[in-house]
Amino acid sequence: MSDNTGKTVLALLAGAAIGAGLGILFAPDKGSNTRRKIRDGFEEGKENLKHRFDEVTENLKSKFSKAKLDLEGQFDHLLADSHHKKEELIETMERKLAELKKQAATAKN
Repeated sequence: MSDNTGKTVLALLAGAAIGAGLGILFAPDKGSNTRRKIRDGFEEGKENLKHRFDEVTENLKSKFSKAKLDLEGQFDHLLADSHHKKEELIETMERKLAELKKQAATAKN
């Protein structure tokens, strides 16, 4: 999730909480009822925010897990490729050594 999306969601939640609080404060009702409504609204907002945080956390865990698997796969591929290249290099050097030995033997004669 991008940083802008997270900020937008937080701003929307804050705006909704402020709007709900102002609506409750300006509604004609007894003080005890108003305090209860504010407390209930606060609890609901807290639960919504916790739920959203849990969703974002799970989303990030999933993305990091996938990235880790991709990185491990690329590393394994790199190791296998380097081993293959090492074997090719050794074979090439052995062929060159054999050619040089042959040339040296021919030059002696």
